[in-house]
Amino acid sequence: MQRLWERAFDIRELQANGHWLPIVRHLALRGHGPALLTLASWETQLGRRRELGRMQDRFSALGLMHRAWKLGDPLAGQNLALTFFNIGDLGRYRYWLARAANAGDADAKAERRRFETRKPHGLAFRLRRGRPYRTND
Repeated sequence: MQRLWERAFDIRELQANGHWLPIVRHLALRGHGPALLTLASWETQLGRRRELGRMQDRFSALGLMHRAWKLGDPLAGQNLALTFFNIGDLGRYRYWLARAANAGDADAKAERRRFETRKPHGLAFRLRRGRPYRTND
């Protein structure tokens, strides 16, 4: 599986020949955590609530992230947290941030320690929760 993942990465990021999406879909069906998260982020490019679907739907963006979480990927918890932040649900943001931090994600631990309700990225500005970048970002 790792060889296929590296091939998909080369195609997507390094402009190698081929199509990365069928490879990522194949890996996601096999339960590969990073592939599930990549597929979920590809499906939610605009950050709108209707793009997310529901966690109960296995092939929606939220369902893919939740399945990656269930398979033991702590980064999936942080992805879920930021997804909920981007749609304005701060309660679920805090919940998933805590779960990711407890699972051992170092970035989630740092984020939880300084718990911010404003972020320096474009979707946060759309929600009127934006702030300028700092030197420690």
